Amino acid sequence: MQPSDRVMNLRQVFVTVLMFGVAGLLLFMYLQAWIEEHPTELKSTIYIYQTKILHQHAGNNYRKSHFMFATAPKNQSAAANLNKRQTTVIMGRHSKEKASPLGEIASSLVNQLPEQRKMTKAFLKQLKQVNLPPVMRPLNKSLIKGDRWKNIDEAQEKRRYFLYDFCKKYSSDNQLRTHLVRMVSRIYVEDRHKILYCEVPKAGCSNWKRILMVLNGLASSAYSISHDAVHYGKHLKKLDSYDLKGIQTRLNTYTKTIFVRDPMERLVSAFRDKFEHPNSYYHPVFGKAIIKKYRLNAHEEALKTGSGVKFKEFVRYLLDSQRPVGMDIHWEQISKLCYPCLINYDFIGKFETLEEDANYFLQLIGAPAELKFPNFKDRHSSDERTNMEVVRQYLKLLSDTERQLTYDFYYLDYLMFNYTMPIV
Repeated sequence: MQPSDRVMNLRQVFVTVLMFGVAGLLLFMYLQAWIEEHPTELKSTIYIYQTKILHQHAGNNYRKSHFMFATAPKNQSAAANLNKRQTTVIMGRHSKEKASPLGEIASSLVNQLPEQRKMTKAFLKQLKQVNLPPVMRPLNKSLIKGDRWKNIDEAQEKRRYFLYDFCKKYSSDNQLRTHLVRMVSRIYVEDRHKILYCEVPKAGCSNWKRILMVLNGLASSAYSISHDAVHYGKHLKKLDSYDLKGIQTRLNTYTKTIFVRDPMERLVSAFRDKFEHPNSYYHPVFGKAIIKKYRLNAHEEALKTGSGVKFKEFVRYLLDSQRPVGMDIHWEQISKLCYPCLINYDFIGKFETLEEDANYFLQLIGAPAELKFPNFKDRHSSDERTNMEVVRQYLKLLSDTERQLTYDFYYLDYLMFNYTMPIV
């Protein structure tokens, strides 16, 4: 072999290696772009993995915990029922409903789990591991004076320890993985008072955003801020707008709060708000797709406008693994919006005690004494608020199976926040 031949061979090797390197880089860039363009699929994968872990720990208890709405004791929480109730397994009940579209939807949900788990394992290899503080920080109560807040403080501590113990029990032996930026995408930042607030729609989030705007000096009163300014004004910063260092620093040093609501109450509230009143977004985007797929012999006008969606149709959309249109934050599970087992929230408020919890929190963070949480309803103010009595009327429109599957859909939310399942 001549020296010139050796040089040519080396050049060919170099060019070949370079081409493979470029191809690998292009593939990596494509995958990164795909992940950025498919946040819903990515979030679903994370949630499936978390749920799989929970089910593995719960073992047979989970399979025995699909509670019957009509027979559950009123004073038992979902967490207590986890180890005490035994009822019919959903798959067994579906066998009697093979002819119904709902039965097909439910069977699809159950049958797709193995495939979803395979997809989860593949995705997890691409996701970043997050290392957050493993211990629960004590609340700084140095600004609280007197015994006025004693009962609220006791309730707060119980909620914090309940969630912490739940997450420790079901997650401590597993390395949960997720993408940090995705995980904090619903968290709002108020730097003046060092607050992180995770937005849960239909749990007082509009008024909480008003409070954050006042704390940030953007308005003098929460009562002067319109609904559109709250939701479309882009006045507040989200945690995912910071770089990774900024995100981690705030997660580790700011006071993190989340306000939650009974899952069924939140679901019915979202349905009433978005589908029982004129809406230029939810009717054409969600309503038309729901009516087209789940209503037999739908009228042309309904198909054209998307108005008049029935609660039963909405629930079928919610439970369908092949939804004609994606999920929405107003009825997404809280466990997928705020990741309560990955982010150690310092304060857990509940919609059921919203004003008391919120005003106590404002005291904790040193807000101005005159700032109080607003109690007004800025949309559909003449409507009756969605309470458990209203929820029961809507749940009566569903079959036993539909109610059961809806409960299962929000299963983790019921467990994490110690809510009691509704009685119909």
